[in-house]
Amino acid sequence: MTRRSVRIAMNGVTGRMGHRQHLVRSILALREEGGLDLGDGTRLWPEPVLVGRRERALRELAGRHGVEHFSTDLDAVLADPATDIYFDAQVTSAREEAIKKALAAGKHVYTEKPSATSFDAALDLARRARDAGVKHGVVQDKLFLPGLRKLARLIDGGFFGRILSVRGEFGYWVFEGDWQQAQRPSWNYRAQDGGGIVMDMFPHWEYVLHELFGRVRSVQALAVTHLPQRWDERGKPYEATADDAAYGIFELEGGVVAQINSSWGVRVHRDELVEFQVDGTEGSAVAGLRNCRFQHRAGTPRPVWNPDLPVTHSFRDQWQEVPDTPDTPDADGADGPVNGFKAQWELFLRHVYADAPYHWDLLAGARGVQLAELGLRSSAQGRRIDVPEITL
Repeated sequence: MTRRSVRIAMNGVTGRMGHRQHLVRSILALREEGGLDLGDGTRLWPEPVLVGRRERALRELAGRHGVEHFSTDLDAVLADPATDIYFDAQVTSAREEAIKKALAAGKHVYTEKPSATSFDAALDLARRARDAGVKHGVVQDKLFLPGLRKLARLIDGGFFGRILSVRGEFGYWVFEGDWQQAQRPSWNYRAQDGGGIVMDMFPHWEYVLHELFGRVRSVQALAVTHLPQRWDERGKPYEATADDAAYGIFELEGGVVAQINSSWGVRVHRDELVEFQVDGTEGSAVAGLRNCRFQHRAGTPRPVWNPDLPVTHSFRDQWQEVPDTPDTPDADGADGPVNGFKAQWELFLRHVYADAPYHWDLLAGARGVQLAELGLRSSAQGRRIDVPEITL
């Protein structure tokens, strides 16, 4: 077995998502396994280079995890011919210029979403990547969640018959920061810094809907700011200028209607932080992060509306669980199958070094930004807006 070192510039890994999911549970996890076996006698050995603005934070992170290389000079890292891949998990407002630099330097690019703060910019990045002739990808982690992998198995097996509708509920209460620290960074709630739940979550909903049910043809959304004042990381109050909740209706190819609520101002009364109910002529299913339950047409009970009598049975007990299989990765990367972020990293690395198929690219990322932008426009104008198909 030949070991091939792969140097990856990882920008923004001092943040929560970049640190936990991408550095620790993906790249370092691959190193703990001895690298990635390409199946041709080659084993890839990831060599992360931690990049960021705060040298002290980078030094501490590198020391904690035994990472040899770190730098606050992105230009120097990209100029190094030993650097193969650039990965970006920065705040969205800083991402576009950094990716442009990486593409100009001829690096393969893998990035968190959204890939840019506007559709025009996101499409420009996809075109630059095409012209540079490099491999590129955008994180679309929800597709690798165990619950949605189980849901995809039901769809692929024809379980639903003709799919009629999709209903999604996502969100949780993000503390304002005055008496209890917020679970999300303050920039998420400032529009001028690229914040807002539409820009954060609609790119997710685009690829989930596109991959599982069909292309989004139209969007009608209402974006609101339920909590206009919050407190930042230093305990100082600030005006929340970005939307913290969005209520969207999406018409898909084939006539499927999807309705998804997204909110950072909702208290959870469901089994998981995100759930999708899919209803079809032959059956229905409810999928979350980990689990997926289904009810077939033959096993559907006959509910009767009668407000004068108490319900004597549990509706939930009338559903069955879709069993786990090796292709449903564990969302925490704990004991069990592979973490979903790590699974996509492995696919991208195989794409770069073994030319394996991969279609979650910067063009797919641009579709997500397009839907977010049109969702905000729909909310501002109070109307349904068609979503044009895009190509390079």
